[in-house]
Amino acid sequence: MDFQTTTPDPTTAPTPDTAEASFDIVARQDRTEAEVTALRTDVEEVKARVDRISLAASRAAARPALAPAGQETAPEVKGFVDGYLRRGAAHEIKSISGTVPSDGGYAVPRQIDAAIARALTEISPIRAIAQVVQTGSAGYRKLVTTGGTASGWVSETTARPGTATPDFHEIAPPTGELYANPAASQAMLDDVGFDLETWLASEIAVEFARAEGAAFVNGSGINQPEGFLTAPATTAADGVRSFGSLQYIGSGDAAGLGGSPELRLIDLVHTLKAGHRQGASFVMNSATLAEVRKVKTADGAFLWQPGLVAGQPDRLLGYPVIEAEDMPDVAAGTYPIAFGNFRHGYLIAERSATQILRDPFTNKPFVHFYATKRVGGQVLDGNAIKLLKIEA
Repeated sequence: MDFQTTTPDPTTAPTPDTAEASFDIVARQDRTEAEVTALRTDVEEVKARVDRISLAASRAAARPALAPAGQETAPEVKGFVDGYLRRGAAHEIKSISGTVPSDGGYAVPRQIDAAIARALTEISPIRAIAQVVQTGSAGYRKLVTTGGTASGWVSETTARPGTATPDFHEIAPPTGELYANPAASQAMLDDVGFDLETWLASEIAVEFARAEGAAFVNGSGINQPEGFLTAPATTAADGVRSFGSLQYIGSGDAAGLGGSPELRLIDLVHTLKAGHRQGASFVMNSATLAEVRKVKTADGAFLWQPGLVAGQPDRLLGYPVIEAEDMPDVAAGTYPIAFGNFRHGYLIAERSATQILRDPFTNKPFVHFYATKRVGGQVLDGNAIKLLKIEA
């Protein structure tokens, strides 16, 4: 039997490169299909999540909101409001501040505490411009240096003698317990449509702002903050006065702002060091502000500049004006106008957690909510605040 062998045609047989290219195309198609499948799965999952969110939103819109948006289901708020404030349930709710349970009160939850703080900033003008520090206890102390570290010039080979050390002063703001004691009837608490959180935060904020606003300006320092107008005041310039005292300039008139109040205001601005003028503001009450707004320059232009943008403060000589009703009126011997950088010049120290004690027994059928907070304040840098005194 004869066997014939055939030789493959080299022009039609697949080469190694051609086969590898074919496998590569197939692999890429498989990867593309897998990626498309994964993408479709992700899209379906996102669509399902959006549907669930829309359903939850529609259900939430159908019932009255008893808490700010996004906080309805916060467990600490729900337990605090529904359990303790409404029904007086004797269980403990802690906030992030870590208050000691044995103090006898209940630390308000984070959301309500934040609402109180926001309202205080809006209502109390001095708090909004001063330096505020949070403390974990009733006392707070701070070291302040005056004069800085001394220095000197020497040549390359000259001996380096010692230099003087700065002076240290301790700041310990006098503190007191600020309290509010609003009441609500049990019928109001039983009404699920009554927004207890908003009402409680508003009541506490208004009372706290009224009391601390007066103390930051005129506080005696006895069981309350020491106001900046309570600090010693003298005409001595910076570097000469004793630490903690303020500098004032006279109005030139024993009973008013004088014949050239614009010149006195300019002098008041420039008694403040340039570093403090960045961020400085005027502080006065509405009655004084009414007089200042009438002041004109020699060419008839008003010193007062109304804010050009909504939400921006009005300005006097280019600096914002803060209305603090606890500032005194224009009268002999008073300090009706203050100018300074209060973030540098006045320190407010407060314990971070507000305590609330529920009292349903003292004044039945009303339920009292006794809220307390430790707050202190004192002049931090006397060079950062200047005063205008009504005197000849």
